[in-house]
Amino acid sequence: MSFVRIVPIVRVVLVRVVLVLVCVPHAADANPESARLRARAYEYALNLDYDEATRQMEAAVKADPNDPSAERGLAAIPWTLISFRRGTVTVDDYLGGVTRQNVGLKEPPADLATRFNTHIQRATLLAEALLRAKPRDADAHYQVGATIGLQASYIATVEGRIIAAFRAARRAYDECETVIDLDASRKDAGLVVGMYRYVVSLMSLPLRMMAYVAGFGGGKERGLAMIEEAAVYPSESQSDARFALVLLYNREGKYGEALRQIAELQRRYPRNRLLWLEAGATALRGGRAAEAELQLTSGLRMLATDKRPRMFGEEALWYQKRGAARVTLRRIDEADVDLGRAVAVESRTWVKGRAYAELGKIADLRRDRNGARAHFEKAVTLCEQDNDPVGADAARQWIDTAYTQH
Repeated sequence: MSFVRIVPIVRVVLVRVVLVLVCVPHAADANPESARLRARAYEYALNLDYDEATRQMEAAVKADPNDPSAERGLAAIPWTLISFRRGTVTVDDYLGGVTRQNVGLKEPPADLATRFNTHIQRATLLAEALLRAKPRDADAHYQVGATIGLQASYIATVEGRIIAAFRAARRAYDECETVIDLDASRKDAGLVVGMYRYVVSLMSLPLRMMAYVAGFGGGKERGLAMIEEAAVYPSESQSDARFALVLLYNREGKYGEALRQIAELQRRYPRNRLLWLEAGATALRGGRAAEAELQLTSGLRMLATDKRPRMFGEEALWYQKRGAARVTLRRIDEADVDLGRAVAVESRTWVKGRAYAELGKIADLRRDRNGARAHFEKAVTLCEQDNDPVGADAARQWIDTAYTQH
């Protein structure tokens, strides 16, 4: 079987799993000071304080230069910043179609790419050395799996080199399965294995069979259960498992469970304003427009006073989501203002497309059918340009039929 035939599998697996391979360290044998500093670094990173996260992680490396987890952390931060600057860190980016277009938005900043490559190479050398010294040690296999997994995610989502990413992903999966074979109590390793199993289970039968031959296991229920176990297992990857569940519960339509995970993450990381954005978006998908509007309004207040860098197109996304909630609530004039701001500021093209779809609904509610049709047609065009079939289909249904609220 050629690598070309496996490309559709890898596109789905690697880009979907991107959210959970950022920081999956384990501190069993680490220098205690390095582990403490690394934990602080991840807390800062998950609060969007990336500069301080970098300083703490650099201190962790100095405390234990032989710890692959700390070097991996220094690679994870610039990788996250690249996604942040591209505006590709929200659940919406992982619910629709996945093609090369998604992962090739623009070249990463050279300084961030250099930082990633430097530290991932160091982390790989340290992890491989640890595995050679302790070939039957579960944590040694874990360090290799986590490091190779992060590299696979970067190759797929930043560089768009799908075949190369596949090779790395296969090994990451195998190493984490080995961890579980050696130590069944290591539920944190189940995060990576479970995510791959879940995604493989969503494929058509022919693709699923190719994935099995390539070495990826499947099983939707088992995969989800492994991630849920990782979410309650005390480790540094616990929050990553919770983020993964937010994505998967949204895919499964389990919006209440997703909101419960987000609420816990909000409690743990109160400076991460994007959690309020995700809460609002999740509530909106779940038909809870009033709750969505409250979450988004709270988040917009945070955004207004937050002087830290913003995700690319972030302001437009906030206003598009709140505008959509307000359309559902029939707060038409307020929605019109929000959506007007969404299309006026810098944003991803699909965000503008969805904003125009909501403006089309407003036009229909105001009995302006011609204006509504023009907005819906523009929405379809913009969403299709940015590979957003979900948004395009949602707008297309109202081109020839007037939108009405029930």
